[in-house]
Amino acid sequence: MSRIIYLLATGLVALAGCSGNKSNPQNSLTVNYPPTRKDTVTTRYFDTVITDAYRWLEDDRSPETSAWVDTQNNVTNAFLSRIPFRNAYKERLEKLWNYAKFSAPFKEGEYTYFYKNDGLQNQFVLWRQKAGMEPEIFLDPNTFSKDGTTSLAGIEFSKDGSKAAYQISEGGSDWRKVIVIDAGSKKVLEDTLVDVKFSGLSWLENDGFYYSSYDKPKGSELSAKTDQHKLYYHKLGTPQKSDKLIFGEKQKRRYVGGSVTEDGRFLFISASTSTSGNELYMIDLKDNSGKMVTMVDNFDSDSYVIDNEGSKLFIVTNLGAPNQKVVTADASAPEVANWKDFIPETDNVLEVNKGCGFLFAHYMKDAISLVKQYDYTGKLIREIQLPGAGTASMGSSKRSEKEIYYSFTNYITPGSIYKYDPSGGKSELYIKPEIDFDPSAYESKQVFYQSKDGTRVPMMITHKKGLKMDGKNPLILYGYGGFNISLTPTFSISNAVWMEQGGIYAVPNLRGGGEYGKKWHDAGTQLKKQNVFDDFIAAAEYLIANKYTSSDYLAISGGSNGGLLVGACMTQRPELFRVALPAVGVLDMLRYHTFTAGAGWAYDYGTAEQSPEMFRYLLGYSPVHNVKPAAYPATLVTTADHDDRVVPAHSFKFISVLQENQKGPNPVLIRIETSAGHGAGKPTSKIIEEAADRYCFTLFNMGREFVIK
Repeated sequence: MSRIIYLLATGLVALAGCSGNKSNPQNSLTVNYPPTRKDTVTTRYFDTVITDAYRWLEDDRSPETSAWVDTQNNVTNAFLSRIPFRNAYKERLEKLWNYAKFSAPFKEGEYTYFYKNDGLQNQFVLWRQKAGMEPEIFLDPNTFSKDGTTSLAGIEFSKDGSKAAYQISEGGSDWRKVIVIDAGSKKVLEDTLVDVKFSGLSWLENDGFYYSSYDKPKGSELSAKTDQHKLYYHKLGTPQKSDKLIFGEKQKRRYVGGSVTEDGRFLFISASTSTSGNELYMIDLKDNSGKMVTMVDNFDSDSYVIDNEGSKLFIVTNLGAPNQKVVTADASAPEVANWKDFIPETDNVLEVNKGCGFLFAHYMKDAISLVKQYDYTGKLIREIQLPGAGTASMGSSKRSEKEIYYSFTNYITPGSIYKYDPSGGKSELYIKPEIDFDPSAYESKQVFYQSKDGTRVPMMITHKKGLKMDGKNPLILYGYGGFNISLTPTFSISNAVWMEQGGIYAVPNLRGGGEYGKKWHDAGTQLKKQNVFDDFIAAAEYLIANKYTSSDYLAISGGSNGGLLVGACMTQRPELFRVALPAVGVLDMLRYHTFTAGAGWAYDYGTAEQSPEMFRYLLGYSPVHNVKPAAYPATLVTTADHDDRVVPAHSFKFISVLQENQKGPNPVLIRIETSAGHGAGKPTSKIIEEAADRYCFTLFNMGREFVIK
């Protein structure tokens, strides 16, 4: 049965008109979208009144919203189920995914710990091994819940390794529980801590630890605003209600964290009102007065203490150094005025790790890793010879350790782990994955193109060797462009299957990211946010002009801030793309800051109440507010019901207005995952199912088949 006859026979869809260069029989289908009730809610911003027709979808506890979710999922599932190769694509993903994956090992007490996934386990398992003994399972998150949706969200060991505190996330939520166990027996030592959010755990010797959280919000814990972060100290054996508030009672900060130095001497507290810029405070834990000393008293830069050597502090900062540098100060006078350069700023962005009594300076040169080793006098020991051009992720280790581990990957190299000897400078392959993928059959290269204003932007393009550049290759253009986050080369099983099918994967390093430091980040924020969209659109135009693809075979993809990127570009240039895949996106730019910790994103976005100019600018690109009657690309919006980072209401409202205004033949659908959040901790089974649906949707709407390997 041909695909057209098959689809007609289902009764789900009917062929629409086939006029225009965006139509072909494979995807010229009309979906009967369910009606979505419209509100008459209005909000005044300065001299403008905005009607919010779908405000009611923000209520995640409403039965009406729940019913709407079920209806939309039913329509989407019915459409996806009619894609003939959906199961075959999923099976190929599962087959390629099914190989053992390991983390770098780390030592705590008498044991060496490591994470392992046998292949298709929903969650990585934490193993441990004592010298001369066989490995044993320490924590298996796959046993935390029947459906695999409760994940291990972090673990920290006490100073001697005898105790451990680990966080769990249920259904993908950012809200965590903390469980404290005896590391030897794995016996739970006390009642579970609850309502912990955006928190690390930092032990003070073996007696207790610091953690951060918000007061439980009124209303829905998945969407209500959380605005005042607090740092607490929990002493083992005492109830959580007795935990000591260290920071955040008088100071209103949205993000607060505390970290104890390896020697237990100092507590450093970072406090921020947004995702960029932080205050920095110090408490000498050997001083019984508990006096808190201010090191940085503003939010104009990002700074953190990487280590100390006695009273000498080593601080990583972008203060006066957009690409970051390392400075030192003495704990007796740690204020900014007393900072001295230790590892100076260079032309490349710097990140720093420590281990084995050394500092490892990780630089990004056009988004490619370069690592140098320094001692604590500031002497350059050597540049580490990496396996190739790609991304090296240097771990950390205790000073007493004799080796440190790092992972290496790029777009065609599955992540391998290397053991590095800092004394001799030798890297040794420690774990290489056994995967059914041949990197030698693929190529990945970096190109540079000009954006709308002439800015030079790098882009990595990856595909099979020998692929003919005739403008007919399916291509996924992936981007992010925000929050100082850098997109560096990383292997993806989903992308490997895509490239097996003759697809191209392209990733530009857009402004707003961190690839070229603070200046690059700032060039894509607030009233300059359009630069990010222009960079992405220019990448698409470059790929088309150079025959990698054409508009008929071009898909754009991005998640979170990248979902905003996709939403903005598809509403600004709908004719340029065949498929749009906005995932967990920030799509209502007038109200994003009213949910959970969204107000902390104002450094990047600004807010609608900030000024008339900022309101008009946000209104000018907000995806929810810029959908007009037009022919839009085939669109599959993805989100999750437990996403309390970027609440699903963004996606709910966007798809509602998109379905109302779609005038072309392409389907515009939403896939709403249940018992999942923003992404972290999502079970492997759900990851594979979603990836299969996204890639099948993309190929199908490009009129392409899936070739079984």
